[in-house]
Amino acid sequence: MNESKKNVLIVDDEKKIVEVVASYLESSGYNTVVAYDGETALSVFEKMNPDLLILDLMLPKISGEEVCKSIRRTSRVPIIMLTAKIEEDEKINGLNIGADDYVTKPFSPRELIARVKSLLRRTDEGVTPLFNKMSWNDNDLEVDLNSYTVKKSGEIVNLTPNELKLLCSMIKYPQKTFTREELIEIAFGVDFDGYERTIDSHIKNLRSKIEEDTANPKYIVTIRGIGYKFGEQK
Repeated sequence: MNESKKNVLIVDDEKKIVEVVASYLESSGYNTVVAYDGETALSVFEKMNPDLLILDLMLPKISGEEVCKSIRRTSRVPIIMLTAKIEEDEKINGLNIGADDYVTKPFSPRELIARVKSLLRRTDEGVTPLFNKMSWNDNDLEVDLNSYTVKKSGEIVNLTPNELKLLCSMIKYPQKTFTREELIEIAFGVDFDGYERTIDSHIKNLRSKIEEDTANPKYIVTIRGIGYKFGEQK
């Protein structure tokens, strides 16, 4: 991966934070563009199509949550949520709406850069299943890893990078039951210090996009007391 060509959009209304983060990113070989409110962020995002987004939760004009939701309707770009809120429920909510990682203020710029590098690396490497094109239940669910697209009933489903990696990992080993720890490593890397509930949130979101009945899933199946597996219902 040529990091010097990676573009990062930084969105925060605190100019000092933006300046520090941009300085560290640029010193690490990234190109940066900044925005100080949610409205500008969406406009810049549409024009720039960045490789990664660092997004503050509390923004003027349009909140960080709404910016994240809007972007997730059309893009799988990696998103790191940056916020002063530290409650676990707030973190889970951020992940529920599509963020890939969560950093609380005050934070170490070096740690943030490490998370940026890790997330971009995992996004680039991805998890590739045994076949490039697969379908289940008479094309009810289709996965094409040539174009990294997922379709449900013929319609393209917009998955986040972590949701896509989780789905592909389980598809590759359809009879394997993954523990939550294994899925955390797949989605976030071995250095992730978070909550098992994070994976449950991603699974919940994934099911809402590919299952007909989330209460009785036929693709992402819960194995009680252990974790999840791909149901391989054909």
